[in-house]
Amino acid sequence: MTTGEFLKHTVIQGERWDTLAWEYYADASRYEEILRANPGLRDVLGQWPVVPTEGTILLIPVLNQVGTPLPVEALPPWIR
Repeated sequence: MTTGEFLKHTVIQGERWDTLAWEYYADASRYEEILRANPGLRDVLGQWPVVPTEGTILLIPVLNQVGTPLPVEALPPWIR
């Protein structure tokens, strides 16, 4: 469940969807949350890129893992 808030992340070389999910959520399996927040990345066939393109600015949804909205101010400084 998302809080409706997003962080911006600029992709650097070597990042993958699962590593981004690990970095932001400490759970590599949550990469689909990031994909769904960035629908414009799909190609004409509706497929996601295998890896994010370097330099792309992604929206990273702020997740609420306990069922109540979590304000950005409550996140650790390195994630804001």
